[in-house]
Amino acid sequence: MDKLYLGIDLGGTNIAAGLVDSSGEIIARRNIPTPTGSDNIVDALETLCRQLMTDDVSSIGIGVPGTVWPRGTVSYACNVGMKNVPLADILSPRLQKPVYIENDANCAALGEYHAGCGRGKSSLLCVTLGTGVGGGYVENGRLFRGFNGCGAELGHMVIDPSGEKCACGRKGCFETFASTSALINRMNAYISSNPHSPAAQIAAQSGVDGRTLFAAMDAGDLGAEEIYREHIRYITLGLTNLANIFQPEILCIGGGISAQGEKLLAPIREILEAEEYARDCENRTTLRAASLGNDAGLIGAALLERTENND
Repeated sequence: MDKLYLGIDLGGTNIAAGLVDSSGEIIARRNIPTPTGSDNIVDALETLCRQLMTDDVSSIGIGVPGTVWPRGTVSYACNVGMKNVPLADILSPRLQKPVYIENDANCAALGEYHAGCGRGKSSLLCVTLGTGVGGGYVENGRLFRGFNGCGAELGHMVIDPSGEKCACGRKGCFETFASTSALINRMNAYISSNPHSPAAQIAAQSGVDGRTLFAAMDAGDLGAEEIYREHIRYITLGLTNLANIFQPEILCIGGGISAQGEKLLAPIREILEAEEYARDCENRTTLRAASLGNDAGLIGAALLERTENND
C-alpha cells in the first residue's frame, strides 16, 4: 500500500490535520479550534493524530507559527503560547511514530515544492504575502534553515531604511511595504481622503481587505489603480532581491493575493524580466502563483520526513 503521512498545521485560531499520501493528496482531514495553553495544545495534537492514525502512517509532521530550534523543539511561538516545548520528544513516545516539527512557512514551501507549483523542479522559493511576509526556500528537497533555525525570514530585509518601523524592530522591511496589511493601510488612507470614490463605496458595504483594491479597480477607481501600481512595485523590489540571492528555479507567490493570478503576476513578471541579475541568462527563474492554497502548510508538514531523510 502507498505510504501515508500525517500532517498538522497548528494555527493561532485553528488546528488542521490531514492524512496525506506520497503524492501530496489529502485523503482525510480534521479541524478543531486551537485551545489555550501549551499543555492543552499538546493534548489536542495527540487527540487529532489518534483520530486519523492508521497502521500505514509512516510519520507525523507538525507546522508551527514560530521558531523551531533545536530540531523538534518549539523555542518560541507567541501566537500559540509555546516556549521551549520539546514537542517531538513529547508526542513521539505517546504515538509510537517519528514526529517532525517545522516552522509553518517552511512547511508551506515544502508543500508547494513536493505537491504544488514546484513539483518536479530542483528548487523553489516561496514568498507568502499575508498579514506579514514569510516564506521558505527548498533546494533538492532540503529546507534552508540557517544554523539556528531562523533562516529565510524573507520579510525582514530592508528595502527602504526611511520606511515605517517593522514589528521586528527595524525600519523599512519588505514586510512593511508588500504585506496585505500594508496594502490595507494604504487603502484605508485613500478611502479616508476620498470618501466618494468607488473604493469607499465598496468598503462601506463589505469593509476593507486584500480584495477591496481589485474590486475598486474593476469599478474604474483610478486612485486604486495607482495604489495597485505602487504595491506591485514594492512587491517586485523584494522579489527581485530574493531572486538575485537564491536564483530559484521556481519563485512562488502565496497568500490570499495570489488568487488574483495573472492580474498580479503579469506586471511583476515584466519588472523581474527587466531587472533580475540573470536577465541575459538562458536559464531563468519562473514566477508562479502558489497552487495549494491553505493546504500547503498541512501537506508540507506531512512530508517533512522526506526532508529529514535528505539532510
